[in-house]
Amino acid sequence: MPLSAGGQPRFLARTARLIGLSFLSASFLALALDVPATLDVLAVTVPLYAAMAAGFTIIGRTRSLVWSACVLVLGAATILLLGLDALGGGTGSTSSAAILLGSGALPALLVCNLDGPARIVTLSLGAALALAATMVATADAITPIRSVLSFAIGWAALVGVSFWLSVSISRALARIARLGRAHLAERHATETEAQRRQGARLLHDTVLATLTLLAHSGVGVGPDALRAQASEDARLLRQLRLGGTPMPQSSGAYTLEATETSDLGHTLESVKQRFDRMGLAVSWHGAGRLLLPSDVLDAFLLSLAECLENVRRHSGVADAEVTITQDETTVRAMVTDTGVGFDLDQVDSARLGLAESVIARIHDVGGRTRLFSAPGSGTTVVLEVPKL
Repeated sequence: MPLSAGGQPRFLARTARLIGLSFLSASFLALALDVPATLDVLAVTVPLYAAMAAGFTIIGRTRSLVWSACVLVLGAATILLLGLDALGGGTGSTSSAAILLGSGALPALLVCNLDGPARIVTLSLGAALALAATMVATADAITPIRSVLSFAIGWAALVGVSFWLSVSISRALARIARLGRAHLAERHATETEAQRRQGARLLHDTVLATLTLLAHSGVGVGPDALRAQASEDARLLRQLRLGGTPMPQSSGAYTLEATETSDLGHTLESVKQRFDRMGLAVSWHGAGRLLLPSDVLDAFLLSLAECLENVRRHSGVADAEVTITQDETTVRAMVTDTGVGFDLDQVDSARLGLAESVIARIHDVGGRTRLFSAPGSGTTVVLEVPKL
């Protein structure tokens, strides 16, 4: 059972029940060893033993102080009955049963009743009553000193067990709390890093792309397309300033509304229209209407758009081909251009476009990216994402 602030008392109550029932059973077995001699006392004490067993069972579930007091009274009464049998010529089995009951079963209640004044007072009165009954019950079998010593050892041992359990559980709870805080701190750091990466991708896909166009005086892009792109970026920044959390609806466009499973064909058409405006002619092949989960669809289309943006900006050609295929488990997009290509080993790891906006984005939804290129031989990028 996982320990918690509420779990500690329950654990102690269950431990008290286990110890109490164990010594109670041992006491009854000691009494039953000589059935012919103790038949009468058995008939009288069996209901009391059964009542005490029921009391320990209830205490194990509820830690009831009332039932703890009842068990103490029932235990003292049972010990007195055993003492009357001993005075009447009973065997040593009755004395052994009384010792086990007074020095083992009853002090088990200490385990779950040392955390409040009322409980401590109740246990103290019960201990005094049980001691008096034990001395009476064992008067003819052992000396009073041995009886008191046995009683004291039993109660002292259970007091030690009670404190040891309380301290051990408190230390375990403290360690669990420290581990919990460390886990929360690690999760917070992970979430913060994920948010930072998402923000970096967002800015790269929108504002930085527009600023790059401006830095190159909008070469290859008409003024209307440039103004439309800048307007979309300005709207996004206003949403961020007002505390919104943009979610990518489709490639190059963000919204504050949560997305559901979408029609991929319609969204691909939006991607195509965007790059038509930007002066890149994209030829589409293969499947044009697919269904994907929202987060996978977002990652797929945003990565696809970034691949096309890289073609537009770096390939030296004004056209590209996109082939989309699917099987039972996977959707694939292959983006190909016949441009200048590049050396894969020379890609700067600090560039967000490839590392974050494509590779990491696809990886985050359980997909993978494959890249093929060489100087003068064009570039092919394969994006694969799972359907489920």
